[in-house]
Amino acid sequence: MTLEDQTLKLIGRDQGLFEKDIFSLNPKIIKEVQKSNFLIIGGAGSIGQSVTKEIFKRNPLKLHVVDISENNMVELVRDIRSTKGYIDGDFRTFAIDCGSREFEAFISSEGPYDYVFNLSALKHVRSEKDPFTLMRMLMVNIFNTINTLNLSKKYGASKYFCVSTDKAANPVNIMGASKRVMEMFLMRESESISISLARFANVAFSDGSLLYGFNQRFAKRQPFSAPNDVKRYFLTPQESGELCLLSGLFGKNRDIFFPKLNENLHLITFSQIAEMFLRQMGYEPFHCDSEEEARNMTTNLLAEKKWPCYFFKSDTTGEKDFEEFFTEKEDLETESFHGIGVIKNKVRYDEKKLNNFHSSIENLRKKGVWDKETILNLLFELLPEFAHKETGRYLDQRM
Repeated sequence: MTLEDQTLKLIGRDQGLFEKDIFSLNPKIIKEVQKSNFLIIGGAGSIGQSVTKEIFKRNPLKLHVVDISENNMVELVRDIRSTKGYIDGDFRTFAIDCGSREFEAFISSEGPYDYVFNLSALKHVRSEKDPFTLMRMLMVNIFNTINTLNLSKKYGASKYFCVSTDKAANPVNIMGASKRVMEMFLMRESESISISLARFANVAFSDGSLLYGFNQRFAKRQPFSAPNDVKRYFLTPQESGELCLLSGLFGKNRDIFFPKLNENLHLITFSQIAEMFLRQMGYEPFHCDSEEEARNMTTNLLAEKKWPCYFFKSDTTGEKDFEEFFTEKEDLETESFHGIGVIKNKVRYDEKKLNNFHSSIENLRKKGVWDKETILNLLFELLPEFAHKETGRYLDQRM
């Protein structure tokens, strides 16, 4: 059983969401990839690695990967060399911060690129727990995106793709709001360069995710902890790469791709996945009533091939009650692809509000002092529909 098959099984599926689309479009994908130059920004993250692999295996003319994480970049290269080998095209990686001067020097020297894929993001809801990480999230998710787009345009790129999130649809947390604001800025920039995006849900076992944490807890022989009332949609890492590739290559200007909801894509709780994971590993989940009980019983339970689990009702800031990929105000097109829907956007933006948001954030950073409430008020001005949920509890306060 392949890793992809194992992941599908753990999230309750036996079939890939985009298999039919990839099969039918693969000749066109290969033809386009083999004649094109690609730049992947944030290529060492889970989604970035998946996109890189999808492009690499189709023999691109040029494939350059940029990421701030030197160690993850090394592992990406080792993984590719150990599975897919080598290509005739120019494949290189660069440990560069996409918000730096070095990045502009790089893109001016190594470009132009036909396609620029931006997969960099601060994706955790927990990033809004303090004003400093929160400001960095805005810089990465919004303003680094605009900066890399403008540099891509300046140095000859034809197409810019950026990953968004399902949490941008009717956002309730600042991470989702930051991605929605990013989309609004990109709508403005789409008047001068072709842009497409993708919204999708959780990527199973992606770096830093709760499911990734299951792997870590198991390796370290530590208790499992997960909410039992939060249901989420999951894509496999390969599916995340496929969706981004299809949007980047075939998405028209301002299109946002998303997975269609059908019998293959269904909601599942984190606690259900935890139990299936443990049984797949040969252990029976043992439900504990508290974190302390789970920690204290670990040694004895493991000796009996049981694993301590603490499952709880979620009460942390920013948790959305349900997931959605689009809003009722957005125009949808669902006939072009088998497993993909498309949000069709017209050029709509409020120039004054966007400029005010940008200048206000710049002024806060220049002063060197800001708080969460000030940032929230700026987001409310730009996003009247932003239904932020503040409970005073954050994921870092959980096991």
